[in-house]
Amino acid sequence: MQAIVETLFDAVYLISVITIGVLMIRGSKGERQFRLFGWMAVVLGAGNSFHLIPRALALCTTGLENYTVPLGLGKWITSVTMTIFYVLLYYVWRQRYQIKGQSGLTAAMYGLAGIRIALCMMPQNQWLSTEAPLSWGIYRNLPFALLSLLVIVLFYRSAKERQDRAFRWMWLTIVLSFGFYIPVVLWADTIPMIGMLMIPKTCAYVWTVLIGYFAMKKECR
Repeated sequence: MQAIVETLFDAVYLISVITIGVLMIRGSKGERQFRLFGWMAVVLGAGNSFHLIPRALALCTTGLENYTVPLGLGKWITSVTMTIFYVLLYYVWRQRYQIKGQSGLTAAMYGLAGIRIALCMMPQNQWLSTEAPLSWGIYRNLPFALLSLLVIVLFYRSAKERQDRAFRWMWLTIVLSFGFYIPVVLWADTIPMIGMLMIPKTCAYVWTVLIGYFAMKKECR
């Protein structure tokens, strides 16, 4: 039952976010913020597919224990693409609110993203092993948490100051996605049921994508 439900859920998720992303790229009508948002959605879906597709195959065939290498490689790729996702979201913020300058802020974003990706590349992560150390899961997620926090603050402040109703909950979607993700990083290996938090985390990302899509439909008539 888990295999069927989880596989269907992941398939709907991947098809939805990639399709919405393509629709936004094609329907942005020259609005750079929505074209960026579309690419962001495609990166989200394509990156997650490297982990979710092997997981679905494992659940529907011989089990997760026989797919250690594909699952580890998928998590590795997803870790990098999720970092790119937040950098693109930062540029959506800049485009939507017409932010000029602030090179220090941009440098901070690239610095945190660079540190995150560099940590993901370290062999100590043991991505392809069943004994991946928790400590390195924490190390690589510290700059990721700071990156997310920065984006949360930027969207919260700008949407409030500009009374931007379309994007007023963008900050909350990121809070929820990261809030559900942290317990998985810390305790999923010892308490497998905590892995179920990836479902509401995924729903939060779908909400993020839908915010951009509905804003585009309203503003690009």
